[in-house]
Amino acid sequence: MTGDPDDLEDREVSATPVRSDGDLDAGLRPRSLADFIGQPRVCEQLELVLHGAKGRGGTPDHILLSGPPGLGKTSLAMIIASEMGAAIRVTSGPALERAGDLAAMLSNLVEGDVLFIDEIHRIARPAEEMLYLAMEDFRVDVVVGKGPGATSIPLDVAPFTLVGATTRSGSLTGPLRDRFGFTAHMEFYDPAELVRVLNRSAGILGMELRLDASEEIARRSRGTPRIANRLLRRVRDYAEVRGDGSITVDVARAALKVYDVDELGFDRLDRAVLDALIRAFGGGPVGVSTLAVAVGEEPATVEEVCEPFLVRAGMIARTPRGRVATAAAWHHLGLTPPAGAMNASFGARPRDIGGESLFDEL
Repeated sequence: MTGDPDDLEDREVSATPVRSDGDLDAGLRPRSLADFIGQPRVCEQLELVLHGAKGRGGTPDHILLSGPPGLGKTSLAMIIASEMGAAIRVTSGPALERAGDLAAMLSNLVEGDVLFIDEIHRIARPAEEMLYLAMEDFRVDVVVGKGPGATSIPLDVAPFTLVGATTRSGSLTGPLRDRFGFTAHMEFYDPAELVRVLNRSAGILGMELRLDASEEIARRSRGTPRIANRLLRRVRDYAEVRGDGSITVDVARAALKVYDVDELGFDRLDRAVLDALIRAFGGGPVGVSTLAVAVGEEPATVEEVCEPFLVRAGMIARTPRGRVATAAAWHHLGLTPPAGAMNASFGARPRDIGGESLFDEL
């Protein structure tokens, strides 16, 4: 494998290559803060929180990790448990529908355990209200019986650390957010960091990945390690089936073309949204619901999966009247933008589409 010598330590992490796709996620996860690539500010802050707690012989404050999907929130939760030498119990917000579900989990914790709740903003209200007391006083009140004869029985909970992960920190209620002692926001990765992630993953997988190929994959990975590793697996398939197993930049480009990932990282749905916005609606503005119908997807899919990256890439803008294509989007599709097309995310040219109300939720 060729690449930057400084990255050799990152790659040489496993004597036995991981071959099974089923073992991939677990095998590629970093095991310590020293192994975690990217998010330097968050790692520095976490190191202070964890080492401070170790020095005092106590449990760390509750930790909230927020940010877009695929940036390493689950990996950091496991690292927190590993660094503290503690067990980790994993669940998700949607799984905690009743207060009893949470009470059963909390009562089984031992001192120092880490409780990881993914998508914590989706936790049911009864369970959330029970969580307040558990986080603050390490106690839960279990109600036995119904009606006038109902009795509240207090149960002590062993001191633990709650690690919550959310892709929508704004959806958390104020009382829940305020009970976290440390909040970290994960940022998108730059291409150089993704190259390090890819080189490390290639080393674990026992792949021959050229530096220029890792740079090509990193450039198309939307700033997200999870996507980078997913594309690496698909390029590996192409290299093994149609080549000699070595991943060169030409192999990477050919493979990503087969999987409909273009030079900017747009996939089929991204291009369909841009194509509909420009060809069917003249560049907008148009409401997200109308745009979703045009591409045959649910509005939530367009708004939550496609739109954030297209906005960040400078291809579309969200305005009070709807979504608008920028001049860059027209050029990306090989079209000439009309006079007055936006050059940035501001200054949309208002226009009505078929008399439809284009005011949309933003």
